[in-house]
Amino acid sequence: MIAISGKGGVGKTTLSSLIVRYLLDEGLKPILAVDADSNSNLDIALGVELDATIGAVREDMSEKTHKGTLPAGMAKQDILEMQIEQALVETPDFDLISMGRPEGPGCYCAINNMLRVFLDRLNKGYEYVVVDNEAGMEHLSRRTTRGVDVMFIVSDPAHRGLATAMRIRDLAREMEIGVSRFYLVLSRLRGELTGPLAEEVEGLDIELAGIIPDDPEVARFDQEGRPLIDLPEGSAARTAVRSIMQNVLQGVRD
Repeated sequence: MIAISGKGGVGKTTLSSLIVRYLLDEGLKPILAVDADSNSNLDIALGVELDATIGAVREDMSEKTHKGTLPAGMAKQDILEMQIEQALVETPDFDLISMGRPEGPGCYCAINNMLRVFLDRLNKGYEYVVVDNEAGMEHLSRRTTRGVDVMFIVSDPAHRGLATAMRIRDLAREMEIGVSRFYLVLSRLRGELTGPLAEEVEGLDIELAGIIPDDPEVARFDQEGRPLIDLPEGSAARTAVRSIMQNVLQGVRD
């Protein structure tokens, strides 16, 4: 399981989609992409159409339970699993599931427990699971990201972003959610990593996995509404992510 975290606007979804691209290029399948951001847009970056989210399923289940309109003769767990399977986007290359918006008012404890059981089982059916987390640390405080082999914490080249990255790493450790390896990724860097910023990064207690440069191709694809997973092979961002993944996966296997 590969999780991508960081504050908003640092390029988490770009990294997530290009990790999926790398896994496909290497023939590493099956792959499940999980959009755990309430502002879902991983589907756009991957070029697939999203019809439903886990959030919508949860809201529908809660409403029907409250109104007593659930189908007779079916267990709640079976109904929930059937709806989630319908929300799963399946393609020949990868599957995608979106967590959608957070819970509204009311108690979702029982539904969330059922969701956790099913999603844990769903994850086990894939060789690789790539999780694009929401901005900040909310997903960690709710323990919706658990049992992570690699967590990439993405930061822009700024002191504030690096400070947020370290808080995310520290919170993940405090919550004991089971992250095996943490890596820092610097995104949207213009030019070389030099000066005080380079010194600050070197002094951090986290390994720098690599740098994704400020790539005009990414901006152009976003403006044109084209999937980032289709970035050309020689693009700066795709090349950088390939190098990051090769180094990190080799380290994990060693």
